Amino acid sequence: MPSVSARVMGPATTPCIECLGIATLSSETLSIEPAEYARRRRQLMRMAGDDAVLLIAAAPERMRNADAAWPYRQDSDLHYLAGFPEPDSVLALLPGRKHGEAVLFCRERDAEHERWHGESIGTERAVDAYGMDDAFPIDDIDDILPGMIEGRGRVYCHFGREPEFDARLLSWMRRLRQLRGGGVVPKEFVALGHLLHDLRLYKSRAELKLMRASAGIAAEAHLAAMRMAVAGRHEYEIEAELLRVTHSHGAVPAFPPIVAAGANACVMHYQANRARLRQGDLLLIDAGAELECYASDISRTFPVSGRYSREQRLLYEVVLAAQAAAIDEVKPGRPFDAAHQVAVRVIAEGLCALGLLHGTADTAMADGSYKRFFPAKTGHWLGLDVHDVGDYRVDGEPRLLEEGMVVTVEPGIYVPPSDLSVAERWRGIGIRVEDDVAVIRDGNEVLTHQVPKRADEIEALLASR
Repeated sequence: MPSVSARVMGPATTPCIECLGIATLSSETLSIEPAEYARRRRQLMRMAGDDAVLLIAAAPERMRNADAAWPYRQDSDLHYLAGFPEPDSVLALLPGRKHGEAVLFCRERDAEHERWHGESIGTERAVDAYGMDDAFPIDDIDDILPGMIEGRGRVYCHFGREPEFDARLLSWMRRLRQLRGGGVVPKEFVALGHLLHDLRLYKSRAELKLMRASAGIAAEAHLAAMRMAVAGRHEYEIEAELLRVTHSHGAVPAFPPIVAAGANACVMHYQANRARLRQGDLLLIDAGAELECYASDISRTFPVSGRYSREQRLLYEVVLAAQAAAIDEVKPGRPFDAAHQVAVRVIAEGLCALGLLHGTADTAMADGSYKRFFPAKTGHWLGLDVHDVGDYRVDGEPRLLEEGMVVTVEPGIYVPPSDLSVAERWRGIGIRVEDDVAVIRDGNEVLTHQVPKRADEIEALLASR
């Protein structure tokens, strides 16, 4: 089994929030400039061709229960192309249109509506502040948009995602057919994601800046949670601390935090967050921040008591060695799945060396027996979505990594408490270590480096509580 010291370089330190250099982000204004959104739209329209129309609808408002709404979050594709934050809007991209290629349909300003719900952006500001060529009230879309579609050969859209928008789109097609003399109706509906989601894979400098900031906020939240995670507290109290720090920087959670104590960490997507923390438990925290719609995703596993037990530390060192080996594979020209393959190798070797698997690592990998303890993949794309868009395979082969892509690297070992095939001392131990890694020209950049992960560093941090 490769040793962690051979893979995780750097001296042991005694980390703290102050000395880790996490920037105070509350007062910063981080955003994508309108010119960058315009460049994205132009690039997408060039790919689609002058015979096309591209339609991107805002995410609908969704109700939690009765008349209580979930916090609104814009559709990631519309945000990527316009940065426009409101519901009830549709972006129409019309390549080659003389009167303007980027047209937004949105809510018009209305004093009565704004009295109850706050100020709307309106059509004038959609043009002035968001760089649209033209904007119309959303209430007029049925009268205006069909005429814009007429004569174009293809419609790029997310057909099948939102039934209400699908029905509206079909009604526009019917309206075109009913025009005097018969309108020229597009002959093809094409999946928009085929073009757009490939663009989103490659992060610009501005996007990477936002993702670093998002990672910094999530890192500070993890450190604060680690400092208060003592025996007797509950998982939901630790979750509350994660949320407090995240919101204090103007961010929101990228997903509901996983705060899993003891055997709960063996549940891959644990969500209850109700259990009490006990002396001797490990606590697995998987949490990220979302800043201006850009996500981070960090996992750390640490001892509630402040020190790992012998078995906990042995398994932790295997996971950490696997992660270090996997991060080494995140660089231009390497296949996306290379990180997973090397992580599986290290974990299989470690489990065999510790006696949790019998035979050789080659056998465990060939017959898949390692999946009893590592059933997940090692990472995923990261960006506007936590599990971001983009193909993992191209022409049947694993996609090669390129500069600007961002992935997570998150190997783990999970020994179910009910697994009687292993000695009792191993049962109920769940460990995951996850970082966000950007592919850069000459290798990679770990965006979430601020949170310690070496066992001695974590124990030193916990000793300072």
